[in-house]
Amino acid sequence: MEFLGYERDDGKVGVRNHVVVIPVDDLSNAAAVGVSKLVQGAIALPHPYGRLQFGKDLDLYFHTLIGTGLNPNVAAAIVIGIEPKWTQKIADAISKSKPAEAFSIEGYGDLKTIERASSRAKEYLQFASEKRRKSYDLSSLTFSIKCGESDTTSGLAANPALGALVDRLVDQGATVLFGETSELTGAEEIVKKRFATDEGKKKFEKIFREYTELIKGQGVDLLGSQPTEGNIAGGLSTIEEKALGNVQKLGTKPIVDALDYLDSVTKRGLNFVNTSSAAAEALTLFHAKGSVLHFFTTGQGNVVGHPTMPVIKITGNPKTAKAMAEHIDVDVSSLLTLELTLEKAADLIQDVMLRTLNGRLTSSEVLGHAEFSPTKLYVSA
Repeated sequence: MEFLGYERDDGKVGVRNHVVVIPVDDLSNAAAVGVSKLVQGAIALPHPYGRLQFGKDLDLYFHTLIGTGLNPNVAAAIVIGIEPKWTQKIADAISKSKPAEAFSIEGYGDLKTIERASSRAKEYLQFASEKRRKSYDLSSLTFSIKCGESDTTSGLAANPALGALVDRLVDQGATVLFGETSELTGAEEIVKKRFATDEGKKKFEKIFREYTELIKGQGVDLLGSQPTEGNIAGGLSTIEEKALGNVQKLGTKPIVDALDYLDSVTKRGLNFVNTSSAAAEALTLFHAKGSVLHFFTTGQGNVVGHPTMPVIKITGNPKTAKAMAEHIDVDVSSLLTLELTLEKAADLIQDVMLRTLNGRLTSSEVLGHAEFSPTKLYVSA
């Protein structure tokens, strides 16, 4: 399975060729959006964070913004922040892989900052426009997988079909990331048995235990949150039911590593990543860890996308496939009527994947779903 992709200076390969404008903090959103309005094709990534974070939360914040700029789908990055130090830190890290420049607002104001940054963004867009695709195999790529607004059809159709494709990707030498830590509750023993090493298993156990203890420590009942109201409406009454359907998309291959928030991906194959189960947060973190394409299975119909990572939507619910057809890229609901085999369903996803890798726009890209949401761990100082 070969495709045509863009090689970056660090040797990594992307399937998109974007120029991004990264605001370091919420105060810089207006300037970042201003640049994107002036320079057609530059993508601003506004978000509400970046002021007075501390400790692990701040480290994760830098990890996410730097990783966003380093993602192979990004050709170049403009970084805009209120203060120069953090802004330069992020731009310097990204510039090790591709063109990146920092612009601070203090001492200039928004208008001059927009003018300065727009001039550089224009040059970056022209630079990116001359990049040409070359042929690569799937071993050069990192993918990610998640489900959202799951229902009974997710565990019976969409997730098993994706799991069959995940096995193929791993066999091709690709890297696949999965997470949703809280949504593994009830299936965590199944996941633990899949780890290739005791080290990975123990690390997963620690991450899972700390996550679930944090939730229990708040003295809350997750019913209504996990599972969500949409899950419940779709027939998943407990988190255990949801989890057992969730893990169907993992396929059958060994899990090679367990990664906490700040860990980098170092091993090819199936990797667990500690993430929130919130769709935009998980996709943002997967992308920051190098995912260039995301597979998103949905039952009731989740519409999430990402600014620079194509998201392929898969459903096994015939009602959703019809009522929300504009959001669905692959309909595998015929699995439920036995008109499709599991391998044929995986073929359908694989076909759309290869077309997407080669440039075909996904539904979320066409509809402008560009959700960007860094994970926040604590209150701000």
